[in-house]
Amino acid sequence: MQKLLPPALVAICILLMVALHILFPIGNIIDQPLLALVIATIGVGFTLSGARLFSRVGTNIKTFNKPDHLVTSGLFRFTRNPMYLGFALLLVGIAIGLGTATPFVVVVAFFVITNLWYIPFEERKMEEIFGADYLAYKARTRCWI
Repeated sequence: MQKLLPPALVAICILLMVALHILFPIGNIIDQPLLALVIATIGVGFTLSGARLFSRVGTNIKTFNKPDHLVTSGLFRFTRNPMYLGFALLLVGIAIGLGTATPFVVVVAFFVITNLWYIPFEERKMEEIFGADYLAYKARTRCWI
């Protein structure tokens, strides 16, 4: 799992969501395609905004490489993980668009994997590299929202 970059995890999650929806279409719970589109679009916007900001300041975006800069502007003022939040919103939007309950299992799995593995891994690196500056940022900025 260490080499599985978050966008690849998201792609796998989307495939699993569609498969679960087709194979186990339990409960038609939501029929809100416009809501699905809005949430998914916001999610993509969050992710792309974070990626563009990383590019603009010249820091590394890959999870397993050393970060070059501590980014605290843009959406990072409000959440330490706008790209993961964006991915999660994208998955929620897709789950709503599919309309059955089973895809939401994958959304929860993504959140758990991200919250228990990716984020702690990245935060340990940030603490090692940026020390007190990162700890201060972490103290004043929420992990998700």
